[in-house]
Amino acid sequence: MAQPALTARGALPVHLRRLLEFSAPVPDDLCLDVAGGCAELTDALRERVRRVVTADAPGDPCSLPHPDRSFSLVTCRPSLRSLGEPAALVRELLRVCAPDGRVVLAELVRGDVTATGHAAPGSSVTALTGLIAAAGGTIGRVDAFTAERPLDPWLARTDAAAAGRIRRTLLREVDGGPVTGARPRVIGGELWFTQSWAHVAIRPQ
Repeated sequence: MAQPALTARGALPVHLRRLLEFSAPVPDDLCLDVAGGCAELTDALRERVRRVVTADAPGDPCSLPHPDRSFSLVTCRPSLRSLGEPAALVRELLRVCAPDGRVVLAELVRGDVTATGHAAPGSSVTALTGLIAAAGGTIGRVDAFTAERPLDPWLARTDAAAAGRIRRTLLREVDGGPVTGARPRVIGGELWFTQSWAHVAIRPQ
């Protein structure tokens, strides 16, 4: 059952804290954080590793400006399909990962509501692990779980028109309208929704 993503002020939400622990950063790690879009998690990584290089600036994540085998930890979130051709991106992440390092992917597999107000066609865990294997990665650990979170903080980075469409879509579902896969409900007068995540740790073959 999904657990509400309640946090103390300044603390990471449950799904991000879970990703941080799953990544298992250590003080000697040189980390590449690709398209994170979450300064809180990047800052938390910086507190645990030797150095974090971010790849959030505009550019092609399928052609990273780093030499082969440069990083002991490579993190990528939140969605391969939003960053480019998924298999090509996985191959590029593996290219910059040291032989004894690991790539950690955080992928939404359900509950990704797009700016149009419709559910995105999420990947399944099986499809995700199959894609990784086909791209040349060796799968280590997998963590699949659900996280329930308040809608308004998630919409804070979305333009007002798109945020309005998403809110209306989820409210219609609460009232018995079309199902989005986000399982919205009202808690204490606030609209919440549920996302299903898969965290996968992989290494070069």
